[in-house]
This record gives sequence, C-alpha cells and structure tokens, in this order.
Amino acid sequence: MERKIKEIKRELNDMTKKSKLIRIYRSCVKDMIEHEKVKSMEGFIAHHDVDTLAHSLFVSYWSFIICKKMKMDYRSVARGALLHDFYLYDWHIPDVREGLHGFTHPASSLTNAKKYFKISNMEHDIIIKHMWPLTILPPKYKETYVVILVDKICATLETFKIVNGKRLARLKQEILY
Repeated sequence: MERKIKEIKRELNDMTKKSKLIRIYRSCVKDMIEHEKVKSMEGFIAHHDVDTLAHSLFVSYWSFIICKKMKMDYRSVARGALLHDFYLYDWHIPDVREGLHGFTHPASSLTNAKKYFKISNMEHDIIIKHMWPLTILPPKYKETYVVILVDKICATLETFKIVNGKRLARLKQEILY
C-alpha cells in the first residue's frame, strides 16, 4: 500500500512538472499559437499523417525542454522552432513551390515569420538553418544545433510512424488548450 502511495505521489509530481513546463512553454509562444497563420499550418501535412503545426509544436516543445534543462535561451528556441516550417503551402504539390522543398522551405518559412512576427537574430538563425547541412552556412548559435537535431529526430519518428498524428494531436491539445 505504501509503495502504491509513493507511486501515485511520483505520478502526480511528474504531472505537475509537465503542466508547469507546458505553462512556461505556452508563455513563450502565446502570440504565435494564437495567430491565424500559425493555426493554418494544421491544413498542411508534414510527414505521413502529421500536420505541419503538430510537427512544429513537437520540435519546438522538445527543443524548449532540452534548452531549458541546459540553461540555454529556451524562449528563442521555442519561438524559432515553432516557425521553422512556417512555409504555408502543400510541399507535396510540385506546382506550388520552386526547387526542392528541403533546400527552399527555410527561406519561405523565414519570409513568413518576418511578415507576421518580430523575430530575434537567434530565431532567424534557427528558421533559416534548421535544414543544415543542406543550408550551406553553419548555425551561429548552439541553440540552433539543438533544433536541427530535434527536428531530424522528430521527422524520423514521424516518417517511420513511430509517432503518429493521433499521438501528436494529444501534445497539440495540451499546448493549445
């Protein structure tokens, strides 16, 4: 019985930590997640059944957690990572884009980010270089490297259906509501 009580206390403690992290994360990106153009990312597929908003929240939230634990600039990371795929088109349709998506979408995302938000130098670096080494110039900030790695991990998990749209919908729900 005592063991069960300790287990329940640990679970409650973990839930409290998670909800506190989500509140801090949400405070970093509040203006963005409430913006209509960011919400419209839900209408585009990133990988398999995962929409671009869910993918971006996945990358942004985990990059935020890592940077917070490492005492890095977690606010800029959360914001830049949320907008890293802010290209606002269906990349599966060749006629709507010029060039190969992997090479061109960082510039489209940056253009949209600057159009709708005031972004910092670090956020700029995260958005434009998140596809490095496809983007020739290396990142300026260690935080950008975190986003690059987290994005590659998340994209791999989504592509191989290790994490699916339903599972990410729960994370999206927790963050947005």
